[in-house]
Amino acid sequence: MDVVAHKGEIEGVMLIEPSAFEDGRGFFYESYHKLNLADQGINLDFVQDNHSRSSAGVLRGLHYQDNTAPQWRLVRCTVGEIFDVIVDLRVGSPTQGRWMGVRLSPETRRQLLIPPEFAHGFCVLSPVAEVQYKCTNFHSQSAERAMAWNDPDIAIEWPVSDPVLSNKDRDHAASYRSYLENPCFSYPGMRADNSAPSP
Repeated sequence: MDVVAHKGEIEGVMLIEPSAFEDGRGFFYESYHKLNLADQGINLDFVQDNHSRSSAGVLRGLHYQDNTAPQWRLVRCTVGEIFDVIVDLRVGSPTQGRWMGVRLSPETRRQLLIPPEFAHGFCVLSPVAEVQYKCTNFHSQSAERAMAWNDPDIAIEWPVSDPVLSNKDRDHAASYRSYLENPCFSYPGMRADNSAPSP
């Protein structure tokens, strides 16, 4: 089965679209195939899978791990629908501080490939949503960072106005301006080895 990787609106971000076989019984597709992704110029070794379930109106993010434990993330929604968002944290990038949003659902089967230098978050648009994502590095509590979901300097246009938040996301997330005082990532910021997608 084939997979197609499309460049996102921001350099380095990719939308992955696997093909599927469908008939009267339902469908089948390969949600991850290392060799097929390599044919698209994506050579990554994933070491951890995460799975979350969230109710309507829940917003998780914006999260990332700093440069002591950077992670590529391959995100998909397997139940319901989410509005998935990334923010470019690369200082000096032409798109520094810019955000990009995309809807993910089982119907589209699209996946978002997010480089380490991007904060990530999503909000739930359906009664419930389940999100699964692969990571190229293990979770590190000392490296995890959170940025305010409603930071005015980023100005994400979330499709929810009064989201359900964790205590961390509501009370302990940093501002974008405070991030810039001690940034983790700089442009070009993309790794030069074969573990990065083609530009």
